[in-house]
Formats: sequence, structure tokens, C-alpha cells
Amino acid sequence: MKWETVIGLEVHAELSTKSKIFCGCSTSFSNEPNTKVCPVCCGMPGALPVLNRAVVEYAMRLGIALNCEITRLSRFDRKNYFYPDIPNAYQISQLYAPICRYGYLEIETEEGVKKINIHQIHMEEDAGKLIHDTHGKGALMDFNRCGIPLLEIVSKPDFRNSAEVIAYLEKLRETLLFLDICDCKMQEGSIRADINLSIRKPGEELGVRTETKNMNSFKAITRAIEYERERQIEVLEDGGLIFQETRRWDDDKGTSYGMRTKENIQDYRYFPDPDLPPLQIDDNWLESIKANLPELAYQKRQRYIRDFKITEYAAGIITVHKNISNLFENVSQISNQPVETANLITGEIMRLMNNSNLLPEDLTWGQTADCPYIKKLSVLIGFVTSGKINRSVYKEIVEAVFTSNVDPENYITQKGLLMVNDDNAIIEAVKAVLSENQDSVTDYRGGKEKVFGFLMGQVMKKLGKGGNPELAKKVLEEALA
Repeated sequence: MKWETVIGLEVHAELSTKSKIFCGCSTSFSNEPNTKVCPVCCGMPGALPVLNRAVVEYAMRLGIALNCEITRLSRFDRKNYFYPDIPNAYQISQLYAPICRYGYLEIETEEGVKKINIHQIHMEEDAGKLIHDTHGKGALMDFNRCGIPLLEIVSKPDFRNSAEVIAYLEKLRETLLFLDICDCKMQEGSIRADINLSIRKPGEELGVRTETKNMNSFKAITRAIEYERERQIEVLEDGGLIFQETRRWDDDKGTSYGMRTKENIQDYRYFPDPDLPPLQIDDNWLESIKANLPELAYQKRQRYIRDFKITEYAAGIITVHKNISNLFENVSQISNQPVETANLITGEIMRLMNNSNLLPEDLTWGQTADCPYIKKLSVLIGFVTSGKINRSVYKEIVEAVFTSNVDPENYITQKGLLMVNDDNAIIEAVKAVLSENQDSVTDYRGGKEKVFGFLMGQVMKKLGKGGNPELAKKVLEEALA
């Protein structure tokens, strides 16, 4: 423990509003370059911004969820710098009076619960996207992203290792998702983090920090933290100096490199934006946001365990994403079988999603109670819990519904999959198996109990997919006795 790592995070979350923060342009992803732009988000002279009310309400939601103080009179400032992706050479942000301040988020660590303090949350507009030519012949600009509303969540330097950082980011991502204010698709850049890292001897003043920009993968963030920690230690132990700079991470090479000297606040020449009046939040508006705050993931987990009697493990999987939680609630409500629904989702549904490379954020069906899939899965649960089909058939039909959207009742009828509960049919199947496998019967009665599994398999084979395994097991045990 010769060196101590000190980390602070700046997390940028793109908000899932329909329009941009200061104009009416669409925020939809994957459009043709420069097709979702207007004079406002392109920074044309004389164009005036108009604040999107939903952005303010989303910011208040997050601030309340993260135990922040809501600034009753906040304002916007201009952050001045020249870069090709900022067409008007300044970014509208908040410095002097951000909308949320002095919050915290608690995370689970190996040492127990740890409080990560949040310095502030502020609203700002996103920049455009610079697309570099792979052959090094230049770069192109796409301004569609200009004006996308962002919340920047700035933590205090309370992290000491990458595990704490990931725990915080996972909890923050979960909070953003269940507040329904950000889709958190890291692969699309809708949530990304800047890592401010320094090292020091325990008890000493903070060291010189570097900032690794625009990280959008938990795995890459972990690697970048470990790399930068070791790099700084090596520099200092060789007698060198750490310079305050902005660095870019190359995940393919597993290294980072310096981009530019890190700017200070005074370098940006902040001043109040003259085109946007101060934002005043009164009691009624704030209380309305508090009263309509969505149920968060940890609250859902507690409710599922308490009211539905499902396991803590299952509750954790179901609340990994809002889409999975919606699927669970809709199916369990219609089927009135929450435990069976939980088993279905944590078992077969998650397996099928993994096999299909379907991420939870891309799960579109099951999000409303009137979705056809909800009714089909609920019918299936009713069939298996009432003993009309066995578990093997149940899994087969779940997969058929998932992949081909089949009708469960028609599927069962056409393939003759209703469970065989006819005692005589099962007795005849057992007699036939014992007659055809005399050596195995002798082995079982001689003490080789493992043979029972083979005999049971032969009985189920004769009965077909609709065989009742519990009844068949009982009859076979009686016959062998």
C-alpha cells in the first residue's frame, strides 16, 4: 500500500427526451448525418435557444433520487472554447448555479456500504461528432448530436479503486434507467464517463490528476484505471512529474495517450448566457416531481421479495433492467403466478436472450399488459402449474413463443403435448420397459440404484413428450418394488 489511488468521475448521460435541449430537433439515434439540425443547434447567428421543460424535470428527478439539494434559482452559462464539433464556439452549460448540488449515492463494497458524494449535477448541451477518415486524409462533422440534452453528474474524489467505480456506475445506470430519463445504451454513447485519477502516499495532499475522456464500457473503464494508476506510479518512482492533461484511451492497444494539457475553469471564460433567463423552481413544481417519482430498482427488489416471496437472487436478475422488470410485472399480474414468472424469466427467458445476443435494452416485447407475448406466456404458466403439460414441453413451447411467436394452445393441440395422466397407459409403458430391460431390472434390484434413471428415461420415451414424469416415477418405483 505504498501508493493510494484517488478517483473522481464526471458522468454524462444523454436524456431520452423527444427533442433537443434548446430547439425542436429530434433526438433519435442513427439518422443520416446532418439531417436533425436547425439554426439553433447549428449555432447560426441570431438564433435564440428555448429551454426544454422536460430536461429540467428529468434533472430534478435524478437530483431527488441522488439525495441532492435542488437549486431553486439556477442559470445557464457559456463555456467558451473552439473545437470543430462546437459550431458556435461555446457550449451552453451550468457552472455557477447548477440545478442539483451536494448529493450522494451509496454503493456496496467488500468493506460494506460506502457513500460516494456528488458535488453537482448540471444540464448542458452535447457537442457534435467528429468522424475521422481511417486513411488519415481528414475528418467529417455530423452535427445531429449538437444540442442533445445532457446531465453531467460530478462526483467528489471518493473512489479508491476500479471496483468502487464500477459499483457506482452500475448503481447510477440502474437509477437512470428506472427513472426513465436515459436509455443508458453505452454502445451508442448515451452514457459515458470521464475518469479523473491521481495517486499519492497515504495521508498526503492530492496528487496531480489526469482525465481520461469519454469512456463508454465498464470493461474499458476498469482497464483504463489500472493502466493509468500503474503509469503514474512508474513516472513518479522514476523521478518524473505528472502533468495535468486530458488523455484518450485506446482499448485495442490497452494504453492511453495525451491529447492536450488539461484546461482550468478560467480557460473557458465562463459567463452567464445572455439569451437564457434564470430558471426559477417553485414549491409546487418540485413537489409535483417528488410525488410522481418512478419506483427505483432497489425499491422494486424489496417489494418483490416482500410481496411476491421471490428469492433475493431472482429479484436481482429481474431488476437488472427496466425492460426485464416490466416483463415480470406484466406476466405475473395476468398469470397471478409471480414465483413461477420469476423462475421463467431468470431461467428460460434469460437463456434464450443470451442465445439470441439480445440485450435487455433491446427487449421490445412484454413492455405493456396488452402485448400478445404476455398473454401467451401467462397461458403457458397456467398449463404447467395445473399439470396439463410437463416441464420439458413447457420449455419447448416457451422457446417456440420466443423465437416464432406461436400460439401455445394450438401448438400443444397440433403436436399432442397434453400430459398423459392415464394410469393404464403409464402402467402399460412401465411393463413394456421392464420386460425389454430384464438385465437392468436385475441390476437395480441388486443395489445399482443409478439404473433407475435409465429405466425412467425409457418409460418417458414410450409415453412421448406428454408423459407425466411424477406419475411415471411413482408407477415405476412400485413395479420395481
